Amino acid sequence: MNSTDPLRRPSEPARILLVEDDPGDVLITRESLAESQVACDLSVVDDGQMALDYLHKRGAYADAPTPHLVLLDLNLPKVSGHEVLAEVKGDPDLAPIPVIVLSTSAADEDVLQTYALHANAFITKPVDFDRFHDVVRSIDHFFLNVAQLPRRRDDG
Repeated sequence: MNSTDPLRRPSEPARILLVEDDPGDVLITRESLAESQVACDLSVVDDGQMALDYLHKRGAYADAPTPHLVLLDLNLPKVSGHEVLAEVKGDPDLAPIPVIVLSTSAADEDVLQTYALHANAFITKPVDFDRFHDVVRSIDHFFLNVAQLPRRRDDG
C-alpha cells in the first residue's frame, strides 16, 4: 500500500482521540484499551476546544497525528460535544473519521441530535465500572478489529 491508500493498515497501531473531561472515565478507558491487547495509541484532551485544536492541528497540537477514531463525550467544557461533532462532520478532511459518542445522557433529544450530526454511534456510559469496561472493549473490538478505518494521505 502506498501513502495515498485510504485505509488504515491492520498492522499499524490505531490512533484514538479520547475527548473526555472526567479523569475516572479516562482511566477506565485507558485500562480497558490496554487490556484489549490491540495496538493503539491513545491521545486524550479534556475539553471541546482542545479537541478541535487537536483535530485541526492548531497551536500545541500542530504535530498531532490524525486519529483513526474519536471517542467523544457530549458534556464538555468550553465547546460542547455536539459542537465538536458538528465541526468534525462538517469538515471534508475530518468527516471520514468515525466518531463514537460516549455520554451519561440517555435523552432522546441527545441521541437524535447526535445522529443528525452524523455520529457513527451513540453509547450511554454505564455507571458500573465492569459494564463501562465491557463497553470500551466492545468499541475497541468492533472498530479496531472488525470495521475498516479510514487513513488519510498524511498517515505516512
